[in-house]
Amino acid sequence: MEPRQQPPAKRHQPLPNPGAWSTDAGLRCCLLSGGASRRMGRDKALLPHPAGGCWLDHSLRQLAALGAPLTLLSGHDSHLSRASQLAASLTVPLELLHEPSPPQGPLIALGRLMRHHPNQLLLLCPVDMPALDLATLRQLLRAASSAGSSQSSLIHVAHDGSQAQPLLGLYPADGRHRRSLEASLAAGERSLQRWLAVVGSQAVPLPAGPLLNANRPGDLDQFNRWDVY
Repeated sequence: MEPRQQPPAKRHQPLPNPGAWSTDAGLRCCLLSGGASRRMGRDKALLPHPAGGCWLDHSLRQLAALGAPLTLLSGHDSHLSRASQLAASLTVPLELLHEPSPPQGPLIALGRLMRHHPNQLLLLCPVDMPALDLATLRQLLRAASSAGSSQSSLIHVAHDGSQAQPLLGLYPADGRHRRSLEASLAAGERSLQRWLAVVGSQAVPLPAGPLLNANRPGDLDQFNRWDVY
């Protein structure tokens, strides 16, 4: 049976923004906001955030503060429209990529991003980590940049002390990783965790609080107890 071909992502033009940004090591921040939010029962990205705006706004602002170009991947027109309105207040260029519906999981999303941004260092981040802050993001970047030369091309994923959180991580979109990912997708693999077990990655210990992955209504209570705002 021929491998199922995925339709190409719809490309939106980059949004012009003022300000300078750093592109050290070709860093590009990539926000995933394409989930269906079935377990939450309502759109997580548009939930109000105590810092102002919604979770989507907060995620975009935290990533933009790193000073690297930013890509939002989402299949929700409401998310793309809101991000477009927010773009003028950011200090980095924001690119919008439309993810075909229905959502097909983070591994396919990562494949689209690697094809769209080859040979860049992708900082992958999910929209449903509402407690994630700039200090934690910088800690992840420092850990990866301070790794020895033998680990410079490794994937680095966040670890909260109990388990890996691979939706927050640094993914080099080099030829080796792109070829491995495309081969896995063509073979029918859809698990990000299983692909990481094959290709290899380095865990980066980070504080557990900011890594809260809020998927269910009960997770909102835990987030509200995270008294940082």
